[in-house]
Amino acid sequence: MFDSMAFMEMVRGKKMAFIGDSVARNHIESLLCLLSQEEIPLEIYKDTEDRFKKWYFPNHDFTLMILWTKFLIVGEERMVNGTGTSAFDLQLDKVENSWADFLPELDYAIISDGHWFFRVMYLHQGNSLTGCVYCNEPNITKHDISFAVRMAFRTAFDHINACKNCNGLVTLVRTFAPAHFENGFWNTGGYCNRTSPLSKEELDLGVFEWEMRNIQVEEMERAREIGKKQGKKFGVVDVTRAMLMRPDGHPGSHWGNKWMKGYNDCVHWCMPGPVDHWSHFLMAVMRKELGIFS
Repeated sequence: MFDSMAFMEMVRGKKMAFIGDSVARNHIESLLCLLSQEEIPLEIYKDTEDRFKKWYFPNHDFTLMILWTKFLIVGEERMVNGTGTSAFDLQLDKVENSWADFLPELDYAIISDGHWFFRVMYLHQGNSLTGCVYCNEPNITKHDISFAVRMAFRTAFDHINACKNCNGLVTLVRTFAPAHFENGFWNTGGYCNRTSPLSKEELDLGVFEWEMRNIQVEEMERAREIGKKQGKKFGVVDVTRAMLMRPDGHPGSHWGNKWMKGYNDCVHWCMPGPVDHWSHFLMAVMRKELGIFS
């Protein structure tokens, strides 16, 4: 079980960043609630869009931050007459500096991503358009989502391994946390109104979410082998199997977003709720990295 006092001792004098989309933010907000049992942090930075935030725990000299990114790599939305099209140009070989620039000051980087990849994407390497996802256009190589996800994580991990000022950095990938829309997608009436977890017998590991998890773990293992030579450490906080069993853990129709009434949130997680267990897993992985087994 999560122990806020023990966790704070493990991170005393350290800096930790959660790098990813709004589900990464969901996780850090859960962690903040758990850590508040030991110490209430000071909010020391917030950008105008509330996407980059930083907290400081003075009693433990611990800094915690969220670094928001859609894809980990550079991604720009295509615009028509000033309006977003929900189609993105992704630069498969270039990380987004908005998070990468912080790496040299970090002790722990908790990386996650995936939910933004379910849309039309044009894939670029260097100055060349090399393929697309969901574009259905002639003379462009078609790829599935898994290819784009794999390349994004590979590029991110390669960048970390190439970072010359990132000595001692521990990078942990938090695996894909599945959404649980039923009878539709988020914008076609999908909902998540279950009130109990799935049983082991109901669990389906043939779903695409499990493939997403496997890609992330495979790329982490590749990075770990390369990183050994540079003194970099990589690990995995594997939440996918457990969260596949928790369709009851989302806000659903009760998320209270005044701008999107009528839609259900089956992506993010209620607090308190299943998301709190991600920090239990995180602490266990960190203890292993630090050689603490008692």
